[in-house]
Amino acid sequence: MHLILILVSLGVAWSLRQHFSIPVRGNWQQRFERTLILFLFPPLLLLMTAIAVMCMGAQGQMVGLKVGWFSYILTATCLGVAAVLCLKLGWQGWQAICRARNCPQINFNGKDLRVLETEALFAAQIGFWQPELVVSRGLLQISPEHLHSVLTHEQAHEYYRDTFWFFWLSWIRDCTAWLPNTDSLWQELLILRELRADWWAAQRVDSLLLAESLLMVVSDRVIASDIFCAALASQQVGDRLEQRIDALLSQQEEIVNHRQSWSWFFCACLPLLTVLLHS
Repeated sequence: MHLILILVSLGVAWSLRQHFSIPVRGNWQQRFERTLILFLFPPLLLLMTAIAVMCMGAQGQMVGLKVGWFSYILTATCLGVAAVLCLKLGWQGWQAICRARNCPQINFNGKDLRVLETEALFAAQIGFWQPELVVSRGLLQISPEHLHSVLTHEQAHEYYRDTFWFFWLSWIRDCTAWLPNTDSLWQELLILRELRADWWAAQRVDSLLLAESLLMVVSDRVIASDIFCAALASQQVGDRLEQRIDALLSQQEEIVNHRQSWSWFFCACLPLLTVLLHS
């Protein structure tokens, strides 16, 4: 019976990802909400199903049908793999923080910065809840106005705790890479993350100046992981760069998480109710 529950959850998760297209129309707020739901709901449904199976155990009955060890071992193995992926990702993140902390630290206009010894233009928040702000030596040589706009963008990533939340989102991506449209949804979340940071920065600096800074950093950037590194130049190629420039010049609305959108995730917790059917 547990195996049937697992197969039903797998079917629902696969169908949601397969048949619901990634939003390409509507405002940024609508795109953000729908993308986040499509990205998180199927993995959360599978996780709740796994937790329900683990809670019920490998013995007993469910609605009159016997349960066995196969589904229990299968669920335990999947949860174990997910735990290993989380530890691996956490270790990679810690290594990124250590590399950032090996850079010399300076105080620039009251802000603590880590300086990367390169002439390339680079600035990024690297870490988890309290990331390190790393800038390149070359970036410190640009005009004060452009430098201020870049640092303001990075301050937006710190304000929204992007490095922390995208660490967990990247873990979910790794665990469910086999589901349809996982990578496409991930890329959409990355561009929406940058659009949100652009909007926040544009409320504090001139949007045209910020757009110029974006083009400067894009033309001469350092490649870095988008998981532990939130930077002005993240996901800036092709039409994504065009979207960001258009949003800056047209003063798009703020991208925020509305509380009512999270109500959909209560549906993903329904498998936990099946524990009551176990005896």
